Amino acid sequence: MTTFKKIIVLSLFHLFVFGISSCSKAENKGDEKRDEVNVQEYKGKKSLATFAGGCFWCIEAPFEGINGIISVVSGYSGGKEKDPIYAEVAAGKTSHRESVQITFDPDVISYSELLDIFWQQFDPTDEGGSFYDRGLQYTSAIFFHDNSQRDIAKASLKRLDQSGIFEKPVVTPVIKFTNFYPAETYHQDYYKKNPEEYYAYRKASGRDAFIAQHWPVKLEDLYKKPSDAELKKRLTQLQYQVTMHEETERAFTNEYNENKEPGIYVCIVSGAPLFSSKDKYESYSGWPSFTKPIDARLIDKPVDSSYGMLRVEVRSKLGDSHLGHVFNDGPEPTHLRYCMNSAAMRFIPKKDMEKEGYGAWLWTVD
Repeated sequence: MTTFKKIIVLSLFHLFVFGISSCSKAENKGDEKRDEVNVQEYKGKKSLATFAGGCFWCIEAPFEGINGIISVVSGYSGGKEKDPIYAEVAAGKTSHRESVQITFDPDVISYSELLDIFWQQFDPTDEGGSFYDRGLQYTSAIFFHDNSQRDIAKASLKRLDQSGIFEKPVVTPVIKFTNFYPAETYHQDYYKKNPEEYYAYRKASGRDAFIAQHWPVKLEDLYKKPSDAELKKRLTQLQYQVTMHEETERAFTNEYNENKEPGIYVCIVSGAPLFSSKDKYESYSGWPSFTKPIDARLIDKPVDSSYGMLRVEVRSKLGDSHLGHVFNDGPEPTHLRYCMNSAAMRFIPKKDMEKEGYGAWLWTVD
């Protein structure tokens, strides 16, 4: 088994330091042989995303286990020096930043969705480092691989900057990608190999406290799936059949297909936030369609081979319930169409979001 990220094959279709000091305090093993990440076995589309957000251990882990992400590798990016080693980068002796490179399938998860996750992992208003790791090597950056990524990243940054989530302006630069060097093997999957040290570092550095102050956390404790008996009492027959037995409601005659009111759509089973009206569009399919979810970490996308077709199903992760399917015929910026059943969701108008406990997501609607 490779010590780098294992390939996560989603379908036949296309398918979270040592002690409490600093990320840079890990044992230096610069002479350790680096393995190559094998992504060749993956038969679907493959695209790259490269992000820097301070200690790469803490940016690598949140992207693990998400459908559509094939591999996540910690490394060094953006500098002029060839084949840098950890001791050099951590000491600020190079012009590289600690970074992660993500290989993903754009037919399953979009670059926009990766950015939504990325922004929630660090302080994008800090231009001198990241928490108590200081220096250029620990500053944030988005390294775009093409003009489309550049435009999407700039639009995402602008929206975040105007959201009011942070008191200070967002300073993360959007930079053209030039290079990426995988870090030494012992850095890969650090959160798995050394969980006690990893989580101690996250807490002591202030990263976890910062995230909890600015973003919703531990949603799994807030939004839970009720018992089957309770669901049968609370849901209509159609809602139960759609969510628990993967049925599909009729096109054009469902509740939210033509809804144009601002607000969010939440899981009818768990109440977890799923989609924003900001990302809803008219697909002429007869079902409410969205370019992306509010947070890709709140949904699952297993393979659906029913009815002799091969499709990517969309499920509410916290509700363990069927929502619909995702297709690759959507508009910009994601080119994805999240085709959802109205019966699997509950719409909360913007004017009611605060009183219903969804005020933290108001910015996604504006």
